Amino acid sequence: MLICKPVRPATSNETPRFAMPPGSCDVHFHVFAPGYPPVAKTHYDYPDAGLAQYLAVCDHLGIDRMVLVQPSYYGTDNRLLIDALGQLGDRGRGVVMIDEDIDDAELDRFHAAGVRAIRLDLFARAAWPREDLHAYILRMVDRARPRGWHIQFYVPGYVVRDLLPFLATLDHDFVVDHMGYMLEEDGLTEQDFARLLDLMRTGKAWLKLSGPYRIAKYKGYGAVAHLARAIVEAGPDRALWGSDWPHLPDGTRDTGELLNLLGEWAPDEAVRRKILVDNPARLFDFA
Repeated sequence: MLICKPVRPATSNETPRFAMPPGSCDVHFHVFAPGYPPVAKTHYDYPDAGLAQYLAVCDHLGIDRMVLVQPSYYGTDNRLLIDALGQLGDRGRGVVMIDEDIDDAELDRFHAAGVRAIRLDLFARAAWPREDLHAYILRMVDRARPRGWHIQFYVPGYVVRDLLPFLATLDHDFVVDHMGYMLEEDGLTEQDFARLLDLMRTGKAWLKLSGPYRIAKYKGYGAVAHLARAIVEAGPDRALWGSDWPHLPDGTRDTGELLNLLGEWAPDEAVRRKILVDNPARLFDFA
């Protein structure tokens, strides 16, 4: 039997230290619920992190819109995501993970439910030859393009580095999770990160200001502040903010504290409005 691990209480300890503009959006959260089977081999235990808990956090922080991202825990079984979008209505959008043989009718059903992107788990494909990854990405773009969807990469930074020349040629919007996930311990350098930022300026790249604890590890949030500020400076029209709720694997982060980091990374109110409202509205087709 799977053991429930507690996450942070539904209300954050911190509240926003800046005025949240109407229509503010969290572009990256996950939910879990009993009755939906996980993949055969999961990377963490079942979290106690349902939709009602997440919405309580949103109410506390002033988040009006949200994007539910399919977690690796459920693989390509998107039933919980679609059910949750049905409860969220117009305030919610979704990012699915799909098998390559999924039919167009199912993708159209996803679109009607509020899905606007396909998530590619390149952690699971990190060992693939890079040419095979290129072909896989292009096949996924072909599935996304007819519906006006984009693609999102859940990917280790060293794979991002290897893909940069290919991504520079990609004529389709794509999002890289968690600031590019470029960990120093994986051999990534400031030059690698600078090349990724160039794609925000000249290509189709968007970056999520999410998961700073994934990059900083035990160093503290200050260790990634320069990366976040560089993203904001390089692409204020292509930067997004995501909570990464419920902050897996252990749920020990304060969502309000993470939101307040955005005030430090983007101190200008007009830029924050782009990141929280305008950019997600454009990318995820919010009215």
